[in-house]
Amino acid sequence: MSMAGWQAMQSLSKDSSVKTKDLAPGTARRVLTYARPYRGIITGFLTLVVIDAMLIVATPLLLKSLIDDGIYPQDRGVVIRLSLMVAGIAVVSALVTLVSRWLSSRIGEGLIVDLRTQVFSHVLRQPIAFFTRAQTGALVSRLNSDVIGAQQAFTSVLSSVVSNAVSLVLIIGAMLVLSWQLTLASLILVPLFLLPARTMGGRLASLAHDQMGLNADLGTRMTERFNVAGALLVKIYGNPEVENSEYAQRATRVRDIGVRIAVNRSIFFVGLTLVAALATALVYGFGGVMAVEGALSVGTLIALTALLARLYGPLTTISNARVDVMTALVSFERVFEIIDLEPLVAEAPDATPIPAGPVRVDLDHVGFAYPSADAISLSSLESSATGDRSAGDTVLEDIDATIEPGQLVALVGPSGAGKSTLTSLVARLYDPTSGAVRLNGSDLRTVTLESLRDTVSVVTQEAHLFHDTIRANLLYAAPAATEAEMEAALRAARVWDLVDRLPAGLDTVVGDRGHRLSGGEKQRIAIARLLLKGPRLVVLDEATAHLDSESEVAVQRALDAALAGRTALVIAHRLSTVRHADVILVLDGGRIVERGTHAELLASGGLYSDLYTTQFAEGPTVSVRSGT
Repeated sequence: MSMAGWQAMQSLSKDSSVKTKDLAPGTARRVLTYARPYRGIITGFLTLVVIDAMLIVATPLLLKSLIDDGIYPQDRGVVIRLSLMVAGIAVVSALVTLVSRWLSSRIGEGLIVDLRTQVFSHVLRQPIAFFTRAQTGALVSRLNSDVIGAQQAFTSVLSSVVSNAVSLVLIIGAMLVLSWQLTLASLILVPLFLLPARTMGGRLASLAHDQMGLNADLGTRMTERFNVAGALLVKIYGNPEVENSEYAQRATRVRDIGVRIAVNRSIFFVGLTLVAALATALVYGFGGVMAVEGALSVGTLIALTALLARLYGPLTTISNARVDVMTALVSFERVFEIIDLEPLVAEAPDATPIPAGPVRVDLDHVGFAYPSADAISLSSLESSATGDRSAGDTVLEDIDATIEPGQLVALVGPSGAGKSTLTSLVARLYDPTSGAVRLNGSDLRTVTLESLRDTVSVVTQEAHLFHDTIRANLLYAAPAATEAEMEAALRAARVWDLVDRLPAGLDTVVGDRGHRLSGGEKQRIAIARLLLKGPRLVVLDEATAHLDSESEVAVQRALDAALAGRTALVIAHRLSTVRHADVILVLDGGRIVERGTHAELLASGGLYSDLYTTQFAEGPTVSVRSGT
C-alpha cells in the first residue's frame, strides 16, 4: 500500500456530510489560539513538508538528465554524478521525513496533552448533577477520539493539505514543461478515477461509521459485564448460554462489517492501481511513438511516467481537502462544547479562606431548586436527551438554622424531604438559589475551594475506594501523611487489625471500587481517610445504612473518633442512631417542620415521633457519638 494510496483512501472514506455542517462562529479562529505555543515548530514543520514535496519532483527530473545526458551520450562522468545526486536526494528526503515526523509528533502530542488536560480539569469542576446525566463512555470519547481528531488538524491534515498542494502544483508544472500533450492526455483519465473513488469513499465512510457503532456496542457490553457489580449480576441472574450467544452475535456483526470494509478497500486500491496503470500505458504508448519519431527523448518519457505515478494520490487528497479540514474542525468543536459548559460552582476571583477555629454553620433562609439539564449537562453526552430539560421544582425552601461549633445536628425526615440536598449545599456541591450557607460567618460562594476542601469532609452511604492500594486511597486525602499517621488513623477507625493481617498490609490493592473489602471495612477505611485529612466539619450521609449489625457497631465506634471535637451534620435514616444528637432538624417537603432534642421531639408527638414509632424496634441500638 503506497502512502499516496493510503492518504487518498483515508480522505475519501471520511464522512462528506461535514462539509454542510455549520460550525459555531469563531471556531477556526479559536483553533488557531492552540497553535500559538507551537508557532516556531509549525513553521519548521511546514518548511520541511514543502522541501519534501520539492524533492519528490526532483528525482524524476534527474532521471531524465541521467538518461538523456549520461547514458545515451555514454558520458560516464554524468551518469556517476547524477546517480550520486539521486542517492543524495534519497538520503536528504529520508532525513527530512524523519525530522518532519519528529516535529509533527511534537505538535500533535503537545496539543493532545493541552486539550486533554484542559478538558479533564474542566470536567472535574462540573457539578455532581453533570455526572449523573452524562455517559462515562461519551466523556472518555471526547478525551480520546475527539481530541485526537482535533490534533490531526495540526499534523495529518496540515501536512497532507500543504504537502499535496505543493506536490500537485510542482508535478503538473514539471509534466507540462516536459510535454504538455502527454500531460493533458494523462489527465483525461482523472475523472474516471475521481468519480468512482468518491462513490467508494461514501460507502467506506458509511461502513466505518457502522463499524464504530458496533465496536462501541461491543465495548459497552464488555464494560458492563466485566466490572464487579455487572459480573456479580451475571453470576446471580445471567444465563451463560444467552450471554455467550448475544456476545457472539455482536462479535459476528463486527467481523462481517470488517470483511466488507476490507473488500471495499481492496476494490478502491485495485481501481487506483488500474487507473494509474492505464495512464502509464497511455503515456508509454503515445510517448513511445513520439520518442520513436524523435519528438520526445527517452529520458523525458521516463520522467513523465515517474511523475505520473506521483500524481493521483495528491490529486485525490486535494479534491477532498475541505472534508479533511472540516472533520478536524468538527472534532475541535466537540471538544470546545465541553470546555464552554460553565461549572455552576466556581471560585470567586476575590475568594478568601474560611476563618480558622471550630466551625459554626449558618443556614440563612436557604432555598434551592435543581437547575435545568441544559445548564449542567450536554445532550450530546447523554444516551437519551429527549426528556424534560427544564429547571427542577423547589427542593428546599426557607431553611434557617445554626449549628454551633462542636455540635452534632441530625437531619431526619421522609424520603425526598431534601436532606441530601441540604448536605450538598453545606459541602458546596451546589450553590443555593436563595439565601446563603455560611461557615464561620463566610458565605461559601466567597471562600476559596481549597479552604473548603480542607474544612469539610463527607462520608457517604457507599464509600468509594479507587482500584489502588489502601495506602494510595489514604494518601489521596492527605498526600503528606506519614506511615505512623496512617496507622494512627486506621487504629482510630477500628480497622488497623484488619490491615495489619493482610499479606501486603497498606500496599494491599482493594480492587474495583474497593470490592475486595466488605462494606463495613470499606466504610472504616473511608473514615480513616477522613481522620487523616482532619476536617473541622464532618457531613455524614447515614454511613451505616447498608451494613449488618456487627459492621454497624464497628463503623459507629469509628465514627465516634471521627466526630470527636468536630462540628457534624448527620443524615439519619435509622432514627435510633441519633438519639444523642445535640439538635435534630426534621425536614418535610423541603422545609424544617420540627427541631429539638430526641426527647423533646418524641414528647411533641409530631412527625419525628411518628417516624420513630414506625422504625423503633426493641433491642440494643448504636448511637452516633455515644457508641451505645
